Amino acid sequence: MSRSGWPLLEPPRPTQVWASWNWELRRPADLTRCRRRLRDEALPAGRGDGDADGSALERLLLAFEELTSNGVRHGLPPVRTTVTATPTGWLIDVTDADPLDAPVPAVDRDPAFGGLGLHLIARLCASHGWAPEEGRKHVWGFVSLTDQR
Repeated sequence: MSRSGWPLLEPPRPTQVWASWNWELRRPADLTRCRRRLRDEALPAGRGDGDADGSALERLLLAFEELTSNGVRHGLPPVRTTVTATPTGWLIDVTDADPLDAPVPAVDRDPAFGGLGLHLIARLCASHGWAPEEGRKHVWGFVSLTDQR
């Protein structure tokens, strides 16, 4: 665990990739467009027998929205999101141009004031973390097809 309370851990490097999507987001409105496209394309690219009811896809969309909106709100431009579909789930990797500021989950904050996105990511994802790399900060989560936290 890093001093921010968010694990300092490089994103996994999938060996098998079924599909990948990349976006550069400049404003919150971009998030809606990207989420819609991800919903339409991720289901055929990553849904297997382990997600018969679509719950993994719902976790993917919520995790995507939380991680990406955090990047747009708190990161330095350009903010880029990559979603990679693998045989076992999806890797969401959000990068921004501020490799020094670690993500910090809210502590003892009234939920009415927000700031619970990182806690939600930790519950939705089978693994998560952040890492500085080549002048960028990566904040990532892996949504498993079968992990029903």
